Amino acid sequence: MILCRTRRELRSRLRQFREEGSATALVPTMGHLHEGHLALVDRARELADRVVVSVFVNPLQFGPEEDLERYPRDLDRDRGLLTHRGADLCFAPSVGEMYPDGEPRVAVDPGPMARSLCGRHRPGHFRGVLTVVARLFGLVRPQVAVFGRKDFQQAVLIRTMARDLEMGVQVETAPVVREADGLALSSRNILLGEDERKEAPALYAGLEEALRAFQGGERDGSVLLSRIRSSLEGKSCIRVQYAELVDPETLEPLSSAVPGAVLALAAFVGETRLIDNLELL
Repeated sequence: MILCRTRRELRSRLRQFREEGSATALVPTMGHLHEGHLALVDRARELADRVVVSVFVNPLQFGPEEDLERYPRDLDRDRGLLTHRGADLCFAPSVGEMYPDGEPRVAVDPGPMARSLCGRHRPGHFRGVLTVVARLFGLVRPQVAVFGRKDFQQAVLIRTMARDLEMGVQVETAPVVREADGLALSSRNILLGEDERKEAPALYAGLEEALRAFQGGERDGSVLLSRIRSSLEGKSCIRVQYAELVDPETLEPLSSAVPGAVLALAAFVGETRLIDNLELL
């Protein structure tokens, strides 16, 4: 697998891919890869001839009180996993290489869809996400990009950006990958203490409790959300930040549940913020 640390190296390698007529898929990540990321690589290989994975912890999407410095990093480990999984190129720039002029003077405004869910609690987060993804799209010029469904709001916003700005990138969303106990895979899971890790699967269990109620005929959104919250009562390590029922395309809150609607949840497990979601089927 090719490792590129600079934009110049990246351009040179991508030129070779284009000259050979290869279609390229991009998998943007912040590194410390796990099986969820690698499943995105697998999906990208199904969709294109060449797979480019970016590894970059983007400071623009972290607020001043968030875990930028704590975010786990291990490029050597990531390179080994990507090589084993068959990625063709890893682009791992420094902050100075990605933003050579400092914070970009032009950024992507995510609009009203970023004001709900995570965006309500993380001002500026999705502005930073869309800005770095737009820059990666411009650097790599992929035909397709693959994102994980665990970051549901992010995936919706990126797909909307690519469509509304005519970026010419097909945005694919791959399913959530979970541990055997249901906890959604996340790079932040490594930050959980022993007791926190034991309680963390309750997040998915709460979503499943609401799903069972829906499948049993319950359609009142407030009732479904109360099922989630009640299932988390007594979990000393868990503090719910939000639990909402939303439209899967517009992210607007729904008072009545319909097939395809999404239950979205964010909670602090100890000091670590985790998110999860589940589609009502």
